Amino acid sequence: MMKKYPITKFRYAAVAAVMLTIVAGCSKSVLDKKPLDIISDAVVWSDPKLIDAYLNQCYAEMSFYHEMPYGASQDWFDPVMASTFADEAMSAWTPTPRSHWINVSGGVYEYWSYPTVRRLNVFIEKLGTADIDETLKNRYSAEARFLRAFSYFNMVKRYGGVPLITKPQQLDDPEEELYPNRATEEEIYDFIIAELDELQSSLPDDVGGVVPGRPTLFAALALKSRVAMYAASIAQWGTVMAGGVVGINAARANDFWTKSYQASRDIITSAKFSLFAKYEDKTENFRKLFLEKDNVEVIFAEKFTGITGRGHSWDMWQNPFSYNVWAGGQQSSVFLEMVESFENTDGSSPIVDRQKVASGHLFTLDELWGKKDPRFRASVYTHGTSWLGETLDYHDAILMPDGSWNSVGAFRGVNARSRSVGRPTPFGILKYLDEGKGIIPERYYSDTDYIIFRLGEIYLNYAEAAFELGHNSDALWAINEIRHRAGMPALEEVTRSAIRQERKIELAFEGNRYFDLRRWRTATTELSSNYSGLRFIIDGPSIQEGQYDPLTHKFRLYVVENVLGTPTPVFAARNYYLPISLSRTSANPKLVENPGYQ
Repeated sequence: MMKKYPITKFRYAAVAAVMLTIVAGCSKSVLDKKPLDIISDAVVWSDPKLIDAYLNQCYAEMSFYHEMPYGASQDWFDPVMASTFADEAMSAWTPTPRSHWINVSGGVYEYWSYPTVRRLNVFIEKLGTADIDETLKNRYSAEARFLRAFSYFNMVKRYGGVPLITKPQQLDDPEEELYPNRATEEEIYDFIIAELDELQSSLPDDVGGVVPGRPTLFAALALKSRVAMYAASIAQWGTVMAGGVVGINAARANDFWTKSYQASRDIITSAKFSLFAKYEDKTENFRKLFLEKDNVEVIFAEKFTGITGRGHSWDMWQNPFSYNVWAGGQQSSVFLEMVESFENTDGSSPIVDRQKVASGHLFTLDELWGKKDPRFRASVYTHGTSWLGETLDYHDAILMPDGSWNSVGAFRGVNARSRSVGRPTPFGILKYLDEGKGIIPERYYSDTDYIIFRLGEIYLNYAEAAFELGHNSDALWAINEIRHRAGMPALEEVTRSAIRQERKIELAFEGNRYFDLRRWRTATTELSSNYSGLRFIIDGPSIQEGQYDPLTHKFRLYVVENVLGTPTPVFAARNYYLPISLSRTSANPKLVENPGYQ
């Protein structure tokens, strides 16, 4: 039966092409006219514009950054989950559903993308017989296979093995095809890597000539670098269970590490990209890396315009509290422990001295943050950060001359609580925030591109794979390239913990941390914890009437323990895989549930 496509699925160019055909046929009998609301199968697969429009629809359905959808259907909670599900931050408005919320009925961070996979399978199959230029056909097919590989990666890193479906299913297909078994986790990773190897030759290697938002050869290599690193980690630190549905044979670890190492090396040695180093000031440079579109470090990015349904809400929800038209902002509150993870440039301890806190020591901002890694001030805003021509102020009490704390009214003309107080911690995510946009009035108006792959991550992938393969000099070189760009002193030796620390800081709030902890199998320790916040209490006796500057005034600190409240999150071993869930196993009994959720 001839397939027909609703005209609403296609973009303006495609609609225009169809309308020209309709106008040309106006002289025919009314009874001979074709339906105006559908495009026939034969027309679609013979017209490059309609083929491109179909592929654009597949791109629109993809979830790249944070694996969460952006655009008009975006839920307000989605863009913050990647950081708040890890050990970086917490949601300020609604408690983040952490691991103890996950059960056999389902959970959070779901990504079951078979509707998109089916559309991609249809595209790949139909394209094979399309009457268009062969070079264009090969490129379109490679792009669709790249998207399908990306979709399978997003599923396998959550669930382990999933059904491997590579052709469009039909209602009259055999039952074993309509209700497939789960492939093993190893088979899914092998499939993804094989696909990426095969499609590379059909993707352009001219990064300047590619359509924005479409993958190049190097995007495929970057995905392979990340995918193979994940597979190697599962093989090295995971456990094979349920007949291989989850877990990878340990003997495959070096094979996967080698694939990641070589893919990363190919990108680095291509000299097509370089670490962003446009600005002399290290903090400014790192911040602008995420704001300047298509810069020299970007390998692949999800493109946003802020209009026509292609905007997101990062600026709306993450800008500092009280600088939001809804009296909101700072949707993610960064933990004190994450702040303390940023090293000091001189090697001194980056941990807030708890003995000084207990003794009532009066701190200065320079004493707290003056020696911090420049990436801290580019990634986190807090007390003393400049924003829209003002200085952020997080004091929520005044130390009175009698030693008491006052949180009500004012003292010597200074309000006892600042305008920015009202979030669980005085730390917000600055990375990706564009101060130049001012106060965003509504959701879906942000146009900052989200970087899916950048050279900084590739250096870190390369370092990790090199270290696990015993190429320590390569690993040390890559880590020190990253540290040099950041303005941090070089390391003299490389260790596994140093590599993981560098990933935590360089890639902070970019959606990697949660899955890094899972693939390293350290989440049962790292994520089974509560976390801390901080209070700034300004020194009242030193206030001159009406004169107070948050940049220079001294303050006491109070560490707020257990900001997540109860119960304390517990990441159980079973949480290394999300549940397939009752709804899916009921619909297809061949979908064996993951261990621990039965």
